[in-house]
Amino acid sequence: MVHESPTLELERELAAQGYDLIVGFDEVGRGALAGPVMVGAAAIRACDLPELAVPDGVADSKMLTERRRETLFEPLQAWCAASAVGQASNSEIDEWGISHALGIAALRALNAVERQLGLMSPAGGGRTVSSARSAATMRVGAILDGPNDYITKALDTFDAPDVPVPAHVITQVKGDRHCATVAAAAVIAKVTRDRLMVDIARGNPRYAPYEWDRNKGYGSAAHRRAIAELGPTPLHRTSWHLTGE
Repeated sequence: MVHESPTLELERELAAQGYDLIVGFDEVGRGALAGPVMVGAAAIRACDLPELAVPDGVADSKMLTERRRETLFEPLQAWCAASAVGQASNSEIDEWGISHALGIAALRALNAVERQLGLMSPAGGGRTVSSARSAATMRVGAILDGPNDYITKALDTFDAPDVPVPAHVITQVKGDRHCATVAAAAVIAKVTRDRLMVDIARGNPRYAPYEWDRNKGYGSAAHRRAIAELGPTPLHRTSWHLTGE
């Protein structure tokens, strides 16, 4: 039987290849009918790896209970050198398609992570990070959950943010089961999106019939029934098959 507890093996391989910062990415909300898609980014410094341990209890976010994810949320944020969640709205998904929307969300997360660490574009001031490596010489390696590198495809497109240091991306199927940074990113993204959908559902009576506090925008029977009876809201992805199977 394959042992699927996340490790730092792939992160160490990237560090051995000369990458200074390793960032795990995972998405949440790809298949939802309403709300944004989000991509979490969890970054660690290569120089920290010799002393860094896999966080206790971290695992594929889908295998954790909601209570357990909530418990892990802040410890995982503290474990990372930096973390962020990028999002693309339902209207952006309708305009661009899901793959490009995921790429832009991931680049927004990467941009936020790098700026948290003090990285700036060389043309934008040249601040240095704590390791005294400038953005011009910093190398960033990324591990993206799944088979498709939607991050590199979105880089330098019209909609993409100006990321200080573009990442070299490798993909890892079931990365959230195998790689600690990807697992951390998955939990951080899942908790962030779930909280948002619950807040939206409870903050406006208009959204109550769609039960987003329970289904988080996914196509439950109650959600689809509400769409059929009341129609889509401004937060629905109207390019989706909202009432079908």
